[in-house]
Amino acid sequence: MFLRDHWYVAALSSELTTKPITRQILGEHVALYRVASGEVVALADQCPHRGYPLSLGTVVGEQLVCGYHGFTFDCAGTCVAVPGQDRIPSRLSVRRYPSIERGPWVWIWMGHGEADESALPDTPWLTDADVWSCVAGVATIDASFDLLVENLLDLSHETYLHSGSIGTPEVSTTPIEVEVDEDARVVRVFRHMNDVVCPPFYSRTTGLDGHVDRWQDIDYSPPGFYLLHARIGPVGRPPMPDGSDNHAFHMKILYGLTPASEGRVHDFWVLARDFCVVDREIDAFLAKMQTGVVQEDVDALNVLQARTQSAPEFNEVSIKIDRGGLAARRLLAAMTEAALSS
Repeated sequence: MFLRDHWYVAALSSELTTKPITRQILGEHVALYRVASGEVVALADQCPHRGYPLSLGTVVGEQLVCGYHGFTFDCAGTCVAVPGQDRIPSRLSVRRYPSIERGPWVWIWMGHGEADESALPDTPWLTDADVWSCVAGVATIDASFDLLVENLLDLSHETYLHSGSIGTPEVSTTPIEVEVDEDARVVRVFRHMNDVVCPPFYSRTTGLDGHVDRWQDIDYSPPGFYLLHARIGPVGRPPMPDGSDNHAFHMKILYGLTPASEGRVHDFWVLARDFCVVDREIDAFLAKMQTGVVQEDVDALNVLQARTQSAPEFNEVSIKIDRGGLAARRLLAAMTEAALSS
């Protein structure tokens, strides 16, 4: 069962133009595009006439014209013109999904009730271009949503899977702390590594070399929002008692986890940093590095999914590093049970 009454990332802002795209989200096909005014529109991607994908149509001004028979829809999904007749059957309208554009991401509400804008994750790093610089991307993984969640909550795999970019031995050997806020529905995982080797991902962007203090503080808000607070700083210089931390470098690494269908998930990501915010060379370097990191996850999770399907009697064994992922499992299960009983 998909958890529908939540916001999910549907697209990168940069993906959307007046040429529609299609994306499967929670098992439903959605046409995403901009009209002439720049507004983002998300409609059910199926013309009610014969089922042709509306994403193969053409945007004309503020309307979308189906590419098969020319049925025309406004931004609300209401059919406003049909070929050969004036009367428009009411059943020709299609669903419009509520959507909100925030920085490099477009969010979508997949629930059938009224969209709860207060439930939209707070992402100030994506919209304050004076303080934060962002790069973004997306990958689609032929693996289950749960596998991606647990991959991101257990970063010890960085040591081995991402050894050429963000992985160092200390990531897998440093113990973690886990907190679960049942009321706020947040799983938090903390890993603070002090006096450790600075990996290339950070040394080439911050200018720090040799050993650093490196912190990874994760907030996972089920089902679809993951935030990693990454801190890189000189050894032995923690934040000041008043919270100021100007001597360190900070990244907010965000993931939008959006199920496409059973066994397939979209992995949206953004890297926001508070240093060298106008340096386009660093933008390009981080975008290339993060794309490579994500692809390594994609390849690994695709292999895991295929092996899981071919070995259904496999019994997994969990250890201490899995506590964050196991906490997320329990929270997601509780949310699913509550949704089923409501």
